[in-house]
Amino acid sequence: MKATKQIFDLAGAALLLVATSPVLVLAALAVRLSSPGPVIFSQTRVGRDGLLFRCHKLRTMYQGTPSLPTHEAPVSSVTSVGKVLRKFKLDELPQFWNVLKGEMSLVGPRPCLPTQTELIEYRRRLGVLAALPGITGLAQIRGIDMSNPELLAQTDAAYLKTASFWLDLRILLGTVYRG
Repeated sequence: MKATKQIFDLAGAALLLVATSPVLVLAALAVRLSSPGPVIFSQTRVGRDGLLFRCHKLRTMYQGTPSLPTHEAPVSSVTSVGKVLRKFKLDELPQFWNVLKGEMSLVGPRPCLPTQTELIEYRRRLGVLAALPGITGLAQIRGIDMSNPELLAQTDAAYLKTASFWLDLRILLGTVYRG
């Protein structure tokens, strides 16, 4: 399963990066024109085995917004373009680079901030930190966010126990066609 997942991740990320590049360019242009600051927002996140890495996203918040989990950030800090990018998950497109670099997977537990110690501890106890974090995951298609650390870690652990190529495909499709 591990080799299959790695091949799927690399091939999928490369193909998706090429296929979404026109959308990525338009979204980047919209970010640039809508508010001052960099187009790409890079933030330190917790990866496999608790190692830190830089996770890339299209910037959806005003420059200078404190580095907080999304559920804790003030709603007013999200730009008008950022709201659209988030709604359609377009802000996540630069994470295909993280997948190509081997820092993330297409599907897995969403990477958290190093300050989310309660979630990190639950994930450590349940063995979730042994997995590569993902662009999307089972918790995301079930609507579980990081505001409930214990439930999130339990859902991540349940995913890891039942992970398969077909489950990853279902999660990817569920992410794209959510609603």
